[in-house]
Amino acid sequence: MDPKALFNISYGLYVITSKKGGEVNGQIGNTVFQISNEPPTIAVSINKKNLTHEYIKDSKTFAVSILSQDVPLNLIGQFGFKSGREINKFEGVSHKIGNSGVPYLTEHALSYVEARVIQEFDANTHTVFVGEITGAEILSDGIPMTYAYYQQVKRGSVPPSAPTYNKKEEEGTVSEKYVCSVCGYVYDPEVGDPDGGIAPGTPFADIPDDWVCPVCGAGKKEFEKES
Repeated sequence: MDPKALFNISYGLYVITSKKGGEVNGQIGNTVFQISNEPPTIAVSINKKNLTHEYIKDSKTFAVSILSQDVPLNLIGQFGFKSGREINKFEGVSHKIGNSGVPYLTEHALSYVEARVIQEFDANTHTVFVGEITGAEILSDGIPMTYAYYQQVKRGSVPPSAPTYNKKEEEGTVSEKYVCSVCGYVYDPEVGDPDGGIAPGTPFADIPDDWVCPVCGAGKKEFEKES
């Protein structure tokens, strides 16, 4: 079996949020899809080890913020490579609370959908939660972020908890540039890091020493040149 055949399946990039009591949390997800029209339902796939999984199981509610193509990598890093057990992921992030009490992003999000869980399926390492939509709103115009754009243009990496994570692929990635040893983000001098103030065409050696990985926040010294 060739697992690369799965790479042709299209994915988006989303922030999936939930609550537990008075606490809220969220994570990056790429597996969100509509199930039916009447009633309108959607499904999300969440790793069982993630805090958001615990919150959805408890509250039976979740929300999905559909990210725009211009979303900065540090926001993806905030929700995708940091743990809600250690930080408040919503600190400094523009958001509102939906009718179900679950937060959704109001910046760098094209729209949001909130849902009440009506069914769930065990998928080994993940749980697929099916929710009946209880609220939805268009927030801005733009182009939705796709998983392919995130990896190929944004040069983003994939956390191990993602459904599409492939350990062999991550370990075997060949790069002529510099790679973050913490999260796998690739710095390409031709692309630079415009969100971080690094112009395209800037060699890695010329980046200021206080520059950090736009995805996970690791320091410049954590980067290694691939042979």
